[in-house]
Amino acid sequence: MRIEKTKIDGVCLIHLQPVEDERGWFCREFCEEAFREHGLETRYVQVNHSYSRRKGTLRGLHYQLNPFAEC
Repeated sequence: MRIEKTKIDGVCLIHLQPVEDERGWFCREFCEEAFREHGLETRYVQVNHSYSRRKGTLRGLHYQLNPFAEC
């Protein structure tokens, strides 16, 4: 995601950047760390959105330990 500040104090434009392949797409709609870096405080950790083109597409959860963990 790309966060763009506007001329209005406290208002930002959030540009989603979906990653697409033959299965469909996936994008991060919210990331606490990215928002914090732009002065946007919140209590959510992360929100993702995905779309699968074909019925039966399997997507997995990925568990990572530090130092490779995302959140």
